[in-house]
Amino acid sequence: MARRSVTISWMRHTIRAKNQSAWGARSCVSFAAGWSLRIALAFILLAGVAFANQQLSSTSGDSSQGTSSQGTSSQGIPAPQAAQPRSIQDNSFLVEEAYNQEYAVVQHISSFTRLWPSGQWAYTFTQEWPFNPRPRHQLSYTIPIVNPGVGSGTGLGDIALNYRYQLLGNGSARVAFAPRFSLLLPSGNYRLGRGAGGVGYQGSLPLSVVLTKKLVTHWNVGTTIVPRARNPLDQRAATLGYNLGQSFVWLVHPRVNLMLETVWNSAEVVVSPGITKRANSLLLNPGVRWAQNFNSGLQIVYGVAAPIGLGPSAGEKGVFLYLSFEHPFKKLPRD
Repeated sequence: MARRSVTISWMRHTIRAKNQSAWGARSCVSFAAGWSLRIALAFILLAGVAFANQQLSSTSGDSSQGTSSQGTSSQGIPAPQAAQPRSIQDNSFLVEEAYNQEYAVVQHISSFTRLWPSGQWAYTFTQEWPFNPRPRHQLSYTIPIVNPGVGSGTGLGDIALNYRYQLLGNGSARVAFAPRFSLLLPSGNYRLGRGAGGVGYQGSLPLSVVLTKKLVTHWNVGTTIVPRARNPLDQRAATLGYNLGQSFVWLVHPRVNLMLETVWNSAEVVVSPGITKRANSLLLNPGVRWAQNFNSGLQIVYGVAAPIGLGPSAGEKGVFLYLSFEHPFKKLPRD
C-alpha cells in the first residue's frame, strides 16, 4: 500500500511546519476531547468483536443447517464443505504490507487522518495496478489533499508515483517481501507547509509474516531523501528522513480484523541555507477493519482507527478512516 508513503511524508511536512513557526508549542488536550477519544476507541474495539461474533454465528448456523454432527446431510450423504469467505489482506492503515495486487485486480483506496490539538488533517486517494500476470510488478500513485493546521488552509500535497516488486512470497505465503521505490513530486505549496519544496525519493522495505492462522505481523523500514528541499523563506538544503513501522493483525474473522500499528518517523527540516534540524514523531494506531464481498468480485473494506501520540508526539490524538474498493478490471482467460 503505497499510500503510507504520502501519509508519512505529510507527517514529516507537519513536523517541518511546527519547527518553522511559533505555533509548534503544544497545547494540552481538553478533558472532553480526551474522553471522547477513549470512548471512540472502546466503541471501535467492541464493534469489531460484536460484528465478528455475529458473522461467526451466522456462518456456523449456515454450515450446520441440514447436516448432522458428523457432517452428513439428513439423507446420510456427506455434506460439501462450505466455501471460505474472501479474507482481508492488503488493507493496512499506516504500516505497509508486502502483498502486491493480484493480476487483473485494481484497488482504489481513500484514507482520512485528523489530528488534534494541532488541527492537521490529510485525505489521500491511491490506485494500485498490477501489470504482469505473475504478478511481480505493481504501479500506483497517491494524491494527497492536506491541511497542515498552521492557518494556511487546505490544498494539494506532494503526489507520489510508486513502483513495487514482489521479491519474495505472495498473499498465500507465510513470508512475503516487496521493496518499494517512490518518486515524490513537489506539487504541494512548500510556503504553506503542504510540501517539501523539491523532488523527493523514497524507499521502503515491507516484510509480512504469518505467525499463526489468527495472527499476522508487518514490518517496515524506509527512508526519504529530498536533495533540494525548501522552507517558506526559500532557503534550500538536502533533507534525510527515516521511518520504522510494525503492526499486529488479529484475524478475529476472515472479514473482521483488529489491528495495532506503531509508526516512528524521523525527519529533517530546513532552518537556513544548507542547515537542517531533526525532529521525531511516534504514533500508536489501534483500529479495526471489516469487509463486504460481492459475487462480482468486488470487495469493499472499511476501517477506523484512533492514532495516539507517544514520546515526542505525546498529547497528539486523532482519528483515521479508511475505505477501499477492490475489483477485477478484466476477465482472465480460462485454461
